[in-house]
Amino acid sequence: MADEGYIASVELATAVHLSLALGRPLLVEGAAGVGKTELARVLADVQGARLIRLQCYEGLDASQAIYEWNYQRQLLAIRTAAEDGQTGRAVEERIFSEEYLLQRPLLQAIRQSEPPVLLIDEIDRADEEFEAYLLEVLADFQVTVPELGTIRAISRPTVILTSNGTRDLSDALRRRCLYAHLDYPSPESELAILNARCADVEERLAHQVIGFVQSLRREDLEKKPGIAEMLDFAGALMGLGVAELTHDPMLLQAALTTLLKTQHDKEAITPEVAQRLAGGSA
Repeated sequence: MADEGYIASVELATAVHLSLALGRPLLVEGAAGVGKTELARVLADVQGARLIRLQCYEGLDASQAIYEWNYQRQLLAIRTAAEDGQTGRAVEERIFSEEYLLQRPLLQAIRQSEPPVLLIDEIDRADEEFEAYLLEVLADFQVTVPELGTIRAISRPTVILTSNGTRDLSDALRRRCLYAHLDYPSPESELAILNARCADVEERLAHQVIGFVQSLRREDLEKKPGIAEMLDFAGALMGLGVAELTHDPMLLQAALTTLLKTQHDKEAITPEVAQRLAGGSA
């Protein structure tokens, strides 16, 4: 993963290894922006596998996550059959066949000829009821479609679930997963990430960027900047020709648009506060 620019702790690397070795889903919890989703993307790149992502949200149900029928095509087929004088069971069997089945991410993941990486992103945003839909997939890697029967996995996907901790997940779901927790990286780890992802950054500026961002996270912010924002900040400074954070307060303040994502946070980090943080990172 380090070759792909993802600097993982020993604990996380071990959890990923065990997940692959045991064929168990891996549940990764942590604050937004610490690299949970990126872990799945990098893992897919490392394995040369397809990444299939299910983005969870309130109200998500089986029709968006597992499968649904193509109702428009079914209605068209029924009308065509009626015009041709066809009725009864033959028409029913035709419209409830694979030809009219729309595969959503969970069903797609178990029907790939080569094992994909299945990312179930922000599972805590989905309703508690939706977790029940996941249990059959995560326990036996199979999906039941009443009209077709049980569809079993062609290949067993590597499953990564992420959670920001906005609600407690069920014990049943946790039992089926290995677990890892991600926090914001240490200064040393974040510096390694920056150097891996932005090889052109000057050493002095790199240290200043990491010191500034690490200090910024300790401020009273509504949305603490994550790793992606840190990388954007470094790129913005390089693009603006900034080599020293304290040299041009206006350019530094302009670059903060990559780190501060709410009006409250923009108002909290005044030019004076930004200069204080920059001075501490110099």
